[in-house]
Amino acid sequence: MFDLVVRGGTVYGAGDAPSPADVAVVGDRIAAVGRLDGAEAITEIDAAGKAVAPGFINILSHSYFTILHDPRSLGELTQGVTTQVFGEGSTMGPLTPAMKEELERRHADLSLRVSWSRLSEYLAHVEGRGCSQNIASFVGTGTLRPYAVGYDDRPATKQEIDTMRGLVAEEMADGALGIASALIYPPESYISTEELVAVCEVAASYGGIYISHMRDEGAGLLTALDELLRISREAKLPAEIFHLKASGRRNWQLMDEALERVESARAGGAPITADVYPYTASSTGLASVIPPRYHEGGPAALYDRLADPETRRSIRQDLLTVGRWGDTDRAEDVLILRLEREENRRYQGMTLSAIAEARGTDPIEATLDLIRDDRSRVGAAFFSMSEDNLRTQLRRLWVGIGSDGSSMAPEGVFLRSPTHPRAYGTFARVLGRYVREERVLDLSDAIDRMTRLPATTLGLEGRGRLAEGCFADIVVFVPETVADRATFDDPHRLSVGVSDVVVNGEVAVRAGEPTGRLAGRALYGPGRRRH
Repeated sequence: MFDLVVRGGTVYGAGDAPSPADVAVVGDRIAAVGRLDGAEAITEIDAAGKAVAPGFINILSHSYFTILHDPRSLGELTQGVTTQVFGEGSTMGPLTPAMKEELERRHADLSLRVSWSRLSEYLAHVEGRGCSQNIASFVGTGTLRPYAVGYDDRPATKQEIDTMRGLVAEEMADGALGIASALIYPPESYISTEELVAVCEVAASYGGIYISHMRDEGAGLLTALDELLRISREAKLPAEIFHLKASGRRNWQLMDEALERVESARAGGAPITADVYPYTASSTGLASVIPPRYHEGGPAALYDRLADPETRRSIRQDLLTVGRWGDTDRAEDVLILRLEREENRRYQGMTLSAIAEARGTDPIEATLDLIRDDRSRVGAAFFSMSEDNLRTQLRRLWVGIGSDGSSMAPEGVFLRSPTHPRAYGTFARVLGRYVREERVLDLSDAIDRMTRLPATTLGLEGRGRLAEGCFADIVVFVPETVADRATFDDPHRLSVGVSDVVVNGEVAVRAGEPTGRLAGRALYGPGRRRH
């Protein structure tokens, strides 16, 4: 007697080719894959005419707070995501008391208290409260740097580097996956390559990897890529590129050379991989367009500088000289998504050009006013990437999928602000648009990129495959109907086409409806097992 049998589907991720089979589960593990006619089970899922795949692994998620507010994690779960991985730069530990207070302030709308200090404590906290999906995390340089150095634009001292290395050793031994960086954002932009190598060496000794939002995704893309390759080579650890892209129309032609450099490195034995999200608009804080030197001292110092007329004139001149909004020069290509203060929320969902017109000013002044008045990063989307480049990247077998978003639900506090549709649609969009409609890649390849590839890259043993003894993370979907529904005009819409999701042997979605089961667990990197 099995606990669960997923019967009659086409099974992917069990071998070299998809094949008709049943999948049987006992406890949290897969007990058998094959023709199981006559086998009895407590629960059966009819997968006839459907695809049965390992649960999808989101290698770049920002759901660290939203998963506490909505432990169902509906935006991700209803796409078939069973594991979310955190850590682009800033992570949930290690934290000083001041850093904990800042996290609570920034996420005040979710009414959450930061009761942990270490990353490992955070992971245990989420699991203890209950979550529908598995979670894992890197330790981020955007957390290590403020902890040890603060927000000063200067090289770290030897003692500070030793402090960071010590913190990395502790977190890696407790299960962090490796080191993650986001090098366009202060204070991480102040970090030298040598500092990154120093902390990555420690992660390497625990079997970890380095994963990075590289220092430049525009005109300096190739130089930034060379830095990542150097870090991987000198620290002797694998590396992954977060959301590989060439931003800005004038930089689109750099992508072919970037892909060639990665493939040349891989041919020489370098363990380099990457991930993408299936959209041509990025999303980050509008404050990121302001040159790093004005961020020294932290966010509050930046907002104060914007209130100083002389410094503000200097910032304006820099934006006119080095590029108005990063690699996007057109104000109509910048869409404002999130503002913190109620009086400013009327501008959400408007482009910078429309906001400037409404305020009777120019787009640069509107940019500086919004950041100053809201005293926040100001969430924004930047339409700056090439669809042709995205298709080319998706065809590379070493490129996986990550949302770079926070899981949400179309209800409650989440409806107060628009969001990038990738929060609801990333994985379904790959399967619907780029597999079924455009045939950019076939279904087997797409599933492999969402399952086996990230599990192997991250060292998540027993995940990413449907085989006897593996953990029972399973998604059942209809290839002919799976699709994203979220758009920039109407972003809070769940995807369709996923009928059933199983996490650690528990049915989390049944016949398209969430069951409320919270069987997710904290997953840990190889360092926890080695030491």
